[in-house]
Amino acid sequence: MFLVYAFLGAIAFMIYRQLKSPEEAPASEPASGPLGPSRRVVFTLAALFSLDSFGGGFFVQSLLALWLFEHFGLSLTAAGSLFFWSGLLSAFSYPVAVRLARRIGLVNTMVFTHLPSNACLMLVPFAPTLGIAIALLLIRSSLSQMDVPARTSYVMAIVTLPERPAAASVTAAPRSLAGAASPVLAGYLLGLSSFGWPLVIGGSLNSLYDLLLLFMFRRVRPPEEQVSADEHGGLSSYNVVDPR
Repeated sequence: MFLVYAFLGAIAFMIYRQLKSPEEAPASEPASGPLGPSRRVVFTLAALFSLDSFGGGFFVQSLLALWLFEHFGLSLTAAGSLFFWSGLLSAFSYPVAVRLARRIGLVNTMVFTHLPSNACLMLVPFAPTLGIAIALLLIRSSLSQMDVPARTSYVMAIVTLPERPAAASVTAAPRSLAGAASPVLAGYLLGLSSFGWPLVIGGSLNSLYDLLLLFMFRRVRPPEEQVSADEHGGLSSYNVVDPR
């Protein structure tokens, strides 16, 4: 298993080697630079994304599998099948997120797909049978990753072109740190109680992130959404508001 994983990593490395390096980029493109006019909004998004990642760390796959094993007696084969179908549903949700974002906008796509997935997650500890718990987890998987492409697109769209590399770094690095902290707390909670408190807490934190994101950025629209709104009669909800 580990050898196959290493082999796939080598294939990914070879694919990346085929991409253009920075020095081969067209000379007409502006050089990348540090954060400038978008500094405040990027830092705000980084804080929100960190909250989301911290909540997500409460139910990483290994801890979720452990809880299902202890609570329902889930076998290793069934756990493998569950995560296979979960991953497949998540993969198919990516192109769906693109079509949805074109209709309702990037922020709405992030929020209104993530909230139902969090609700499903928080209901899992209350599921009376393994079948219901698995059904809730599969429904969650079909929705929970739709915010990923929308989130990346949103960050790149609301900053200036030279700021994009710095914005990507600033919003990604804190997410990794926040997501690394919460599994320790989740493991401690599982040691105290067999009830799925990590799922409830993680889902609650993710829901708080969704509500804060909607409240703070519901009117901060990327340029393409402003153009789309103008083409359909200039809906006021699609007017871009400067977050700075």
